[in-house]
Amino acid sequence: MKFLKQNSKRLRLAVYRKAKPLGIVIGFFLLVGSAFAQDVANIVTNRRAELENQLATLQKEIEAQQQILKNKQRESVSLERDIAILNAKIDAAKLSIRARALVIENLNQEIGDKEKTIVGLSAKINRELASLADLLRKTRELDNFSIAEFVLSGNDLSAFFEDLDNFQTIKASLAKSFEELRSTKSVTEEEKSSLEDKAKEETDLKKIQELEKKKIEKQEAEKKDILKISRGVETVYQKIIKDKEKNAAQIRAELFALRGSAAIPFEKAYEYAIQASQKTGVRAAVILGIIAEESNLGENVGTGNWKVDMKAPRDTVPFLAITARLGLNPDLMPVSKKPWYGYGGAMGPAQFIPSTWILYEDRIAAATGHNPPNPWEPEDAFMATGLLMADNGADKKTYAAERLAALRYLAGWANANKSAYAFYGDDVMELAAKYQQQIDIIKAN
Repeated sequence: MKFLKQNSKRLRLAVYRKAKPLGIVIGFFLLVGSAFAQDVANIVTNRRAELENQLATLQKEIEAQQQILKNKQRESVSLERDIAILNAKIDAAKLSIRARALVIENLNQEIGDKEKTIVGLSAKINRELASLADLLRKTRELDNFSIAEFVLSGNDLSAFFEDLDNFQTIKASLAKSFEELRSTKSVTEEEKSSLEDKAKEETDLKKIQELEKKKIEKQEAEKKDILKISRGVETVYQKIIKDKEKNAAQIRAELFALRGSAAIPFEKAYEYAIQASQKTGVRAAVILGIIAEESNLGENVGTGNWKVDMKAPRDTVPFLAITARLGLNPDLMPVSKKPWYGYGGAMGPAQFIPSTWILYEDRIAAATGHNPPNPWEPEDAFMATGLLMADNGADKKTYAAERLAALRYLAGWANANKSAYAFYGDDVMELAAKYQQQIDIIKAN
């Protein structure tokens, strides 16, 4: 009995004394972890605010150049006007590259911060798991010590229950700590997922930046050529412009490149664009601009394979249904390669993905009389572009509405306002202006 009495008291005190500091340790780790996470959050928030301020400044400068561009485009053709337009384009493109470089730099920094956060959270989880495991072992020892043994030991019963209440409190803290651990694990997984998304976005932005650099190089070369051949003399420049102007017959005979289909004469492209415009209310020049821009992107991205580049099953299933209805071999039909801004698998000149094309099939068929419509058939593709652009708001016929509709055509409504895709809207509107001039010449003759 004496042995039981001595060991019961020793066991109770040992468990309580060891459990109490472990509870303090858990609390300490929770406090330190919370402070660590808060510090990282503050740093990220401050950096994001600084980035947003810098980007806002750059955006204002870009908008200023775009306004200059729009104002100058309304003026009559002159050397001063065309040089100013080129300067505005070049400056706007360079500013956009600076803005994207700033975003990329911030992404790199944020990725580093997230990696540090993940390491810190992982270490915190490991420390807490070790402490909780030790505490569980100690409480298990107390659970194995019965009240009967304590009564036989002759110790103060009230003191025993007081200590027992303390252990019940610790057990409750254990349950709470486990919940916090699960929450911490979830946060860690979200951090990892966010890190992967940021890394992908960084790669996307770099690819877009490369396209912008190519565009600038082309525009700078164009500017140098203008200055070289005109020698800065307005009369000489006007003569050069007049000599370069194409007549209606030349415009009609020019080939119009198409994505995923053979090139067609501009006269035929214009005919399809007018037909789509009459059905949808979207300017023919804008439809031509979209088709041309999609062809330009195709040159940079290349041709893909439906098995590799399409999103399955969202697009692969309707793609097989579309080709089956048309009696086409799916393995032989050209589709777009997966680009930087999403999945590939877009079909024909309008570059519709299969899951979108099937939503428009009935409307396209009703407008063209082709049932089923063929995404690789230029007439159907032009009509599809007109319908989608009208749904996107281009039938309002304002510059802002047409540009926004083009961005929605590329990236969807949710991503249309992202600065990373602004180049597409700008390119489409520039091409639309070019085709409108050609259309005006055709109409005048």
